[in-house]
Amino acid sequence: MSLHHLLDVFVWLMMAGGFFFIVAGIAGVLRLPDFYTRLHAQGKCDTLGVSLMLGGLAIREVAHGLEHGHDMLGPVLTALKILGILFFILLANPTATHALGRAALYSGLKPWTAEDGAAEDSTP
Repeated sequence: MSLHHLLDVFVWLMMAGGFFFIVAGIAGVLRLPDFYTRLHAQGKCDTLGVSLMLGGLAIREVAHGLEHGHDMLGPVLTALKILGILFFILLANPTATHALGRAALYSGLKPWTAEDGAAEDSTP
């Protein structure tokens, strides 16, 4: 098995992992009980899922340039642009998640507690 095939397998694993985390974040938003837990699930899974996918795209771009023997300047610049987007997402997603949670807390939205869930379960 050549290096290009190994890189393709690695890239597909990163893409599949990113897709898994994005789907897990969606499941968290649908299943968790309140705004704060949903925000936590989506913030973590979004950042990791998109990071894996963009990292895979950057690796694939450089590998594609090596495979076809092109001038490497184009693929490397494209990979650097993708990594720049990744850097921005790694800064912006946690910051936005924190700001949303803090704004919800300051606006008076109370976090869910176990007593809230027990009271809902005990109603006829």
